[in-house]
Amino acid sequence: MLFPNAIILALSPEVEFKQSPGRVPDGLTDIASMGTLRIAVREEGHRVAWIVDGQQRALALSKCENNQLPVPVVAFVSDDLQMQREQFILVNKAKPLPIRLIDELLPETGVLLPRDLAARKIPSELCNYLSRDPYSPFHGLIRRVSESDNKQAVITDTALAKVIKNSINSPLGVLAPFKGTKTESADLASMYTTMRLFWAAVRDTFPEAWGLPPGKSRLMHSAGIEAMGTLMDRIMARAAGASDADAYVRQALQSIAPGCRWCSGTWESIDMKWSEIQTVPRHIRELKEALIRLDFEASQNAA
Repeated sequence: MLFPNAIILALSPEVEFKQSPGRVPDGLTDIASMGTLRIAVREEGHRVAWIVDGQQRALALSKCENNQLPVPVVAFVSDDLQMQREQFILVNKAKPLPIRLIDELLPETGVLLPRDLAARKIPSELCNYLSRDPYSPFHGLIRRVSESDNKQAVITDTALAKVIKNSINSPLGVLAPFKGTKTESADLASMYTTMRLFWAAVRDTFPEAWGLPPGKSRLMHSAGIEAMGTLMDRIMARAAGASDADAYVRQALQSIAPGCRWCSGTWESIDMKWSEIQTVPRHIRELKEALIRLDFEASQNAA
């Protein structure tokens, strides 16, 4: 009987491999060597081997009464944490691993990623900046998988990452000009500055709705974040031609504020109570349309 799936380990360079003496068996390729691998067994916190993939299998094995079960192991030598992250992502890419966990790890990797993972790296990296920077309006408010104990985090990282991705991929997105080309890398600093300017204005325009749990404020809800992301593209595009972009954005948001219903009341143009809005395509679309309509009417009156 053989254990069906290998456990993948990252080994410290301290391990010792001693090649077996004697004649090399027929059929052994040049990239392989037979021998004995010696791994020191040390106390907790000072190990020389770490499980990259197969933690649950290892836990099951530790409780198995059959201690003679052969277990295949694949290992690579590296005590570099970034390398271990990269291998973890690539190994688990095709498995049902939580997407949010993979996205959170992506900014910490420097390896050449598959196209689908590379496209998710920039939004996740911006989420990290927005969450960690004390001057960011999102500081401490973004829920990440590794920070599940943060009670102040009320915004899901997937909602904000979707706003960023949509803006980057849309020809009219305000972040699109900074996404880079085949010869130039993405301008993350400009993306971050743009995001911080707009969302700081949102926070200051709706202080009563900012930072509350989604159940008490639909501005912090995934539907509200995504809808406001669409408004970000519209308002920030116009602000680019203003002499004071920050003042322009704040004025534009103040103009629509009377018609917004984040914590109470009913959105008049879509006849929907604030608490009825959920993260479903129809509700998000209608909320986007309501905000765009408010912004259009305000800009027409200003003209």
